[in-house]
Amino acid sequence: MVSNGAEIDTDILFMRSALAQAREAFQAGEVPIGAVITRDGHLIARAHNQVEQLRDPTAHAEILAITQAAASVGDWRLQGCTLYVTKEPCVMCAGAIVLARISRVVWGCDDPLRGGAISLFPVFQSADLNHRPEWQTGVLADECLALLQDFFRRQRQGKNGNMAEVQGPNPL
Repeated sequence: MVSNGAEIDTDILFMRSALAQAREAFQAGEVPIGAVITRDGHLIARAHNQVEQLRDPTAHAEILAITQAAASVGDWRLQGCTLYVTKEPCVMCAGAIVLARISRVVWGCDDPLRGGAISLFPVFQSADLNHRPEWQTGVLADECLALLQDFFRRQRQGKNGNMAEVQGPNPL
């Protein structure tokens, strides 16, 4: 998919917001994935993984953001919305994105082992589904991947994550 310069700048801005959410997840001991949803250039939802905190396997950043966005617009149909997420959605989240009819999805790093959008389970490319969102990958991919790698490295070492050294500017 070809993007124009203004769209690239907008994608970077909102991906930085998703990264801020991912850092919040990191600080809370959650897998650091963050998501934001926009409509007409305005932020309408933001969330990060809360699986451990809520003890809910469905409390992924994308699912929580979709719930907020639906409440914000007063409809479960999220046409005209763009979801920004720091990692390729899993198959559960990809299915929710399709069901919510989100128009566009932008993510940072791909997930070749568990990706549900285009990698392992190419949900977004299925001609059998009633909706196929546009998608863009690789926006701030290095930052998104580094945050995930740092989290899992610390997990293996048995350390609680301290985000002081990886904290970046929060545009919100």
